[in-house]
Amino acid sequence: MKCKNASGVLCDRRRSLKLKEKFYRTAIRPAMLYDIECWAVKHQHVHKMGVAEIRMLRGMCRHTRKDKIVNEDIRGKVGVAEVEGKMRENRLRWFGHVQRMPTDAPVRRCNYETEVRGRRGRGRPRKTLEETLRKDLEYLDLTEDMTQNRAQWRSRIHIADPT
Repeated sequence: MKCKNASGVLCDRRRSLKLKEKFYRTAIRPAMLYDIECWAVKHQHVHKMGVAEIRMLRGMCRHTRKDKIVNEDIRGKVGVAEVEGKMRENRLRWFGHVQRMPTDAPVRRCNYETEVRGRRGRGRPRKTLEETLRKDLEYLDLTEDMTQNRAQWRSRIHIADPT
């Protein structure tokens, strides 16, 4: 989808906020979160996604930063949850899907930890997907065993959009 086409819908004054909200949920947010299940997400990634999201939402509501409206109020007006929670939900949904697969499935056989040859640069070691998933599980107080019951897993990881 081209950005120009999307901004035509989101910034059009004749379109209702309800339609813009539905368009954002069905087209924009899935495009933003596409393939995020496989990222070892850093804080800066989450921050940039949040900034991009709130800029779009402000544009939809026809508010600027000069209006000094708090981000939570904008999200409440449009009725969408924070992008950080949706990123976590997508990662954990994929994790549960992979955990329920048979152990001989190709996805289960691949190792999440990829070793990089050569010297490591200075500073903190790079964050791995396994570490990100472990923190997500800790945050929501989940265990790997819970993935086997799909309905319970989905209900525990779901982040509802406020209406």
